[in-house]
Amino acid sequence: MPHTDLLSTIPATMRAIALLEPNEQIELSELELPVPDVVDNELLIKVEYVALNPVDACFAKQGFCKWEYPHILGLDAVGVVVKASKGVFPSVGARVMWHGNIGEQGVLSQYAKVPNFAVSQVPDEVNLKDAATLPCAGMSALVALDKLQLTEGDSILIEAGAGAVGQFAIQFAKQRGATVFTTASKRNHKLVKQLGADVVFDYTDKKLSDKIRKELGPQGFDAVLDSIGGETTVRNVELMRFCGRIACLNPLPKFEQELMYRRAPNIGIVSLGGAWLANSLCAQQRMSFMGNLLLDNLASGNIKIPQISDVEFSTKSISKALNRQIDGGFTGKQVVKINHE
Repeated sequence: MPHTDLLSTIPATMRAIALLEPNEQIELSELELPVPDVVDNELLIKVEYVALNPVDACFAKQGFCKWEYPHILGLDAVGVVVKASKGVFPSVGARVMWHGNIGEQGVLSQYAKVPNFAVSQVPDEVNLKDAATLPCAGMSALVALDKLQLTEGDSILIEAGAGAVGQFAIQFAKQRGATVFTTASKRNHKLVKQLGADVVFDYTDKKLSDKIRKELGPQGFDAVLDSIGGETTVRNVELMRFCGRIACLNPLPKFEQELMYRRAPNIGIVSLGGAWLANSLCAQQRMSFMGNLLLDNLASGNIKIPQISDVEFSTKSISKALNRQIDGGFTGKQVVKINHE
């Protein structure tokens, strides 16, 4: 489509799904807001799809210290560049994917702005809806595996293997030559096995730790990707070898001093939002590079994406979907198709 055609179709206002204030029920409002202005290296994107994440639901309930209300929710989006300054790449007409700035307005709107260095260009052979599933879960998995310095021959425990982060982590861990242990409900054992998991445990098993030790032997895990937190993190440190490595996606619990001395774990924290909150240009650019890696793997058939559930662009549907994200047992990705009519 010619650039002039795209520019001529940009309206003055847009529909957006916003949070008027944090609330336990995640009650949302539809607002008519001005289309964002873009300057310098910013891109104006016509948003096509937005993928929902547990973090969206958690902060909708609790709020976030950097938010101003009403706050547009959503962090993961794909769409088409409709406005960019001369010489800024990607140019008008490009299809892009990104994980947004948690400290600013989100992407559940018909248009959004984002710095050009934080987006990844979507290859023609990749469906935009499929691409929307990648940013938060895929990037979190990659950051975690990098922090774990995972190499060929390592043993790794990936918690919640059927969750979106877990599904990507299993596949990339196998690419790196690791032996993958994971936890999942019995109904999802077949799924995680198909993704490459070598050994699967039922996370509801009351003798889980004993069964892991029996399967693993006395040496303990080289690495753990912990997406659960709390007492699960304490248990996982206990299951690691001395000076093993653990990457945590949730706040750390209080550890007993004796456990820290006995295991001396290398603890890494995974925070995509930190790339924005720390104002780290390098970290923001790295998200673009990780996005390219995810898209290349998807285009080449080297990774499979979680099963997609479609969500309507309405307050009721999105509220229901966000509550579903944290009710437990959800294994796919919920994707909102943004309605431009």
